[in-house]
Formats: sequence, C-alpha cells, structure tokens
Amino acid sequence: IIVSFNKPENAKQDYKQRWQIEMCFKAMKSSGFDIEKTHLKDIQRLEKLVLLVMIAFVWCYKVGIYLHKICPIQIKKHRRKAKSIFKYGLSFIANALLNSENQYDTNLFQFLSCT
Repeated sequence: IIVSFNKPENAKQDYKQRWQIEMCFKAMKSSGFDIEKTHLKDIQRLEKLVLLVMIAFVWCYKVGIYLHKICPIQIKKHRRKAKSIFKYGLSFIANALLNSENQYDTNLFQFLSCT
C-alpha cells in the first residue's frame, strides 16, 4: 500500500527498485562486508569506508553478472536463486585472490584487468 500510494501502476517496478537497495544494504552489512563490525564513529573515516565498500560491491556485482551469464546460478524449488548475484561474484573474487592454488586456473592479471 505504501509503495503504490501515489501511482499504483508503478508499484511493481518501484518495489523491485526498493528491493535492490535493500539487497545492497544487506551486502554492505551482514551478508557481505560486515561494515558494522568496524564500530567507526568518525564521519570522515566512515565516508571513506563506505566509498571503498561500494566500489567493492559494484565489482562483486559485475563479476557475479558475468559469471551468471557463463554458468547460471541454480534456481531452487521456490523459484529463487540459490545465491545472489553479489554473493556469486564475491565468492569467486575471494577464492581467486585468497586461494594460493588458484583452483579456477584463472589468469588473475587478465581477470583483474577486465573487471
């Protein structure tokens, strides 16, 4: 009701956009970067952290989109993806950068240059 109060014909699109914002906040908080655990109080430091986290979020999201095109995320019985596009990208980047034996046989320099 609140979403569609002014223009009910746009309710579905408006809610979809709002849901994207909620998922972004979730990625910044509990489901991804966990920025709340920093306990920063200084506004300038917090601004810098949020800026860096947003850059990282966009990077993970773009990589997730690319990976989803190559190997689509599994759809569960309830018709939702098994994991988010963001998580797909984050997992891949973390594995590629932190795994010393690069199990994906990815040329990291080529990968980093195209993202």
